[in-house]
Amino acid sequence: MADLTPDADPESVARRIVLRKLTAAPRTRAQLADDLAVRLVPDEVAERVLDRFTEVGLIDDAAYAEAWVRTRHAGRGLSRRALAHELRHKGVDDEIIDDAVEAIDSDDEKTAAAALVARKLSATRGLAYDARVRRLAGMLGRKGYSGGLALRVVRDALSAERWDG
Repeated sequence: MADLTPDADPESVARRIVLRKLTAAPRTRAQLADDLAVRLVPDEVAERVLDRFTEVGLIDDAAYAEAWVRTRHAGRGLSRRALAHELRHKGVDDEIIDDAVEAIDSDDEKTAAAALVARKLSATRGLAYDARVRRLAGMLGRKGYSGGLALRVVRDALSAERWDG
């Protein structure tokens, strides 16, 4: 599709851009606004089109955030903090982010962290205890888990491994 040209109807161009982007993948309102700005759609036209798409339910940052949290937590084991950071980066409002990550409680986080450690535990066998703790806790830290939770989960897993082995 061509960029906005002087003789093109800016609103039609904006609608086509938004529909094409939404057809490819779910997007936040902020991401779509950025896409329209890059394509030189005037701000007032972009706002009007985005408002209409929001009104009819094709743009829904709350639904986007809920789905993002659910799939990224289940699939990648990301913590609430990491998920909030990703959503913030995508332009989602803080209140919507808070509501979305609220679906994950501390038990869910601990369970996800323990599952991540369980998957990586065997790869650290043969290393010194301290090295295993550092590697596993570091992996959890990169997923957004707090240091305290990471150390508790890692130590519990290593302790259970000793009793099971």
